[in-house]
Amino acid sequence: MPEMPVSEKENNVKGGLEDYEREDSGRYPFLLNYRECKLLGIAGVGFFLDAYDLFIINPVATMLQYRLYNGAPIPSGIQGFLKASANIGSVIGQFGFGYAADTFGRKAVYGKELMIIIFATILCISDPTGDLSATGSVLWLSIWRIILGIGIGGDYPMSASVATERANLRRRGTLLSYIFANQGWGSLVGSLMVIIVLACYHNVMEVKGETSKVDGVWRILVGLSLIPAFGTLYQRLTLPESKRFKASQKGAEAETDSIDELKKKADADPGVQESVRPAAASGTPTPTALSPAPSAAAPAQPKREHWAEFLHYFSEWRHFRVLLGTCACWFLLDVAFYGINLNQNVVLEEIGFDGSSGSAWTRLFKIGIGNLIVTALGFVPGYYVTILTIEWLGRKWIQIQGFLLAALFLGILAGKFYTLGTVGFIVNFAFLQFFFNFGANATTYCYPAEVFPTKFRASAHGISAACGKAGAIISALVFNSLTESIGTPNVLWIFFGCCIAGAGFTLLLPEVRDRDPDLVYAEELREEERNRRGT
Repeated sequence: MPEMPVSEKENNVKGGLEDYEREDSGRYPFLLNYRECKLLGIAGVGFFLDAYDLFIINPVATMLQYRLYNGAPIPSGIQGFLKASANIGSVIGQFGFGYAADTFGRKAVYGKELMIIIFATILCISDPTGDLSATGSVLWLSIWRIILGIGIGGDYPMSASVATERANLRRRGTLLSYIFANQGWGSLVGSLMVIIVLACYHNVMEVKGETSKVDGVWRILVGLSLIPAFGTLYQRLTLPESKRFKASQKGAEAETDSIDELKKKADADPGVQESVRPAAASGTPTPTALSPAPSAAAPAQPKREHWAEFLHYFSEWRHFRVLLGTCACWFLLDVAFYGINLNQNVVLEEIGFDGSSGSAWTRLFKIGIGNLIVTALGFVPGYYVTILTIEWLGRKWIQIQGFLLAALFLGILAGKFYTLGTVGFIVNFAFLQFFFNFGANATTYCYPAEVFPTKFRASAHGISAACGKAGAIISALVFNSLTESIGTPNVLWIFFGCCIAGAGFTLLLPEVRDRDPDLVYAEELREEERNRRGT
């Protein structure tokens, strides 16, 4: 059989990707193709549920006051535990699923976190409030929300890794931002559902005065999250393994010998990496996306070595510095972000939407309207400005300016807390939410997914996210008591300091736009091999 021309050989080495690259050459990063939309739907639902389940606890906690405590506040200690419970579980899920994804593979693990979410949600809405004491009912809900949090936490490293390993390098940050933006929609839909379900109960609660029926309201609100969870479960369980992950499991020799392949395949489209196209002349499969050259093939390393490799990789300061930066920035962000959003009722009180007067239904409905206003003004717009600009401005710039501008508006709210009018308070709070989301709340999720190589990505992302949830837990547990002891303005000043420190820690991070961490890692391994051989 005659040998193929050189140009035809090159095309086959690319795995037929040139058609997709030509198709995308003039496309804006924020315009998704079919494969990216499908991936967005599969991975994005986890973050929709994350926001929906985490932020719905605010109105649910208020409803439980009327069902269990005759309208009196839930004791601060148990209320803090209820609000922190999902985040406590998230820390476990982020560590556990991150390590499992790197050890056993994405396909073996993906979808199991959604099964945990479904199971825990069913048990949450089965809370026997009529048979347990008030404290027992809240503890039941809190314990099952810890299990719920394990599933929610597991979704962070899983969806980040699954999406990154299938993303076109030029649109990787945009796709990750789209996925994370589902948090905004989760919060918005949660606020809308509170209003809609309460409206359905208006007659029985307001006209007939049966306040105890609020027990049905919160169960419906929590149970609605099962719809998108069941709708996505099959797609997650059947998603094939990515070629990037398969290539990362080869030995060090394969890593160092595949640099040229990595350079050629950095812009593979989602879904394309899963296909193998026959060679034009030989009829044999050609390597796709990130498959190492046949000559570089090496036996997969035993799974037991993963943790040792992980520790060796991060024992170097240049790598540990990056992990320190992603962990510290996410921790500092979540102290402020969740301190505000898990206790939004305290803020709503200052703008007249705390529901401090009127019947139980009127109070709850007013809180729902206030949450909707805040979410619509700040959450969703901030996420989508990030989507539109992340490939031009870069992750580092967006994160630093987000931290600094969030600090600015926190400073205004803290300094003028008792003198700002309602309109001024709403405007400043909306800008605060906007720059949380056009800023560090989006980029702290993107950074670990983009800066670490595939071999360690899920574990490093899980550790970074767990540090963030640790900050959220601290805020949930101490916010109420701190507010009572030092006042809300001083708590806001603490959040101000966290944002300033977050901007400082961002300086430890490299810009990851157009940066392929697998290529960087392969080059580092090659350099180590040269130094070892003394050449």
